[in-house]
Amino acid sequence: MIFTPVLHPLLLILLCTPLAALAVFALAKGRKGDHAGRSIWLLRLGMIVVVFVMLLRPGIPGGSSQTLATDTDIVLVVDTTASIAAEDWADGAPRLEGVRDDVQTIVDEYPGARFALISFDAAAQLRLPLTTDATALMSSLEVMSPEVTDQSRGSSIGIASRMLADTLSSTAEAAPDRSRMVFYLGDGEQTASGPPESFASAAKYVDGGAVLGYGTAEGGPMRITTGTTAQGEYIQYRSEPALSKRDDDNLQQVAEQLGIEYQPRAADAPLVLPPAPTSTVDYASSGEVGNVIELYWIFALVLVLLLGVELARATMQVTRLRGALAPRTPRDQADARARPAPADHPTDRAVSAPEDRSAR
Repeated sequence: MIFTPVLHPLLLILLCTPLAALAVFALAKGRKGDHAGRSIWLLRLGMIVVVFVMLLRPGIPGGSSQTLATDTDIVLVVDTTASIAAEDWADGAPRLEGVRDDVQTIVDEYPGARFALISFDAAAQLRLPLTTDATALMSSLEVMSPEVTDQSRGSSIGIASRMLADTLSSTAEAAPDRSRMVFYLGDGEQTASGPPESFASAAKYVDGGAVLGYGTAEGGPMRITTGTTAQGEYIQYRSEPALSKRDDDNLQQVAEQLGIEYQPRAADAPLVLPPAPTSTVDYASSGEVGNVIELYWIFALVLVLLLGVELARATMQVTRLRGALAPRTPRDQADARARPAPADHPTDRAVSAPEDRSAR
């Protein structure tokens, strides 16, 4: 039998010990002849023990299934400039929705991998360090929003190069036996005045990945953003909605610098992902991951039964108390008067007055 407690075992002990001690104290102080009172506290002590075992989540290892695990680290570099909100994805949706969908596909494609998230606009930011928590990764993407339009001063598609190289270098030093993959997700628009920074310094740490390009050659309009949501009005350029277009040349250049493939993205095209490095794909735990047959539900049923007994006992006591306190009806009072008075006890007889001996 194995246990997977919902809380740390020490915390469970701290929570349940005072209650169990109270029940044991009540049993020790109870009167020896009071069987009903002792049984009540035994019942309550049993409920505490059942709850404690249930929270330990006992189970039996049973069955097995082979689970493919990817022993690799994946760094996602995501564009959060104002152009990532351009509405030329599926049915006029923002490009950021396509980014989120593709990241979910990446997570599903490489089970067991560790993920890190870097975003960039006017500056690069490490949003999420390496973690196996895919839920945290997707939550970070859900709350991610484009830069504030009023604060945009131009951005470089290579501004995250230094942070990416540092992240990969640290990963390689900490876990040299793991491979590393990079996925760059953006539209390739270079709005900074100078040339973009090169990703060549990070290439030596990269074992695979892809550059994914979002947008269209025709371009899409961009709504004004405030850092949280897009507002109703579009960004204007010469009295017309400004259009953001995907720059395939820039994205191809990033792919060449990193030594990975470039793939233009469209909502109606499936995402084609490269296989994980063969040296890092294996079946977890020597080929098998045991399934656990949960047993906590048995203790939950026992707890329900004990609570039912306690509730039934409490209901009987309340009913008995109501009957004792109920007011008498006139008929009950008449019956009480009709009952014969109890015989006088000898000690209750009236004492006669003392005899006046002087009258004799």
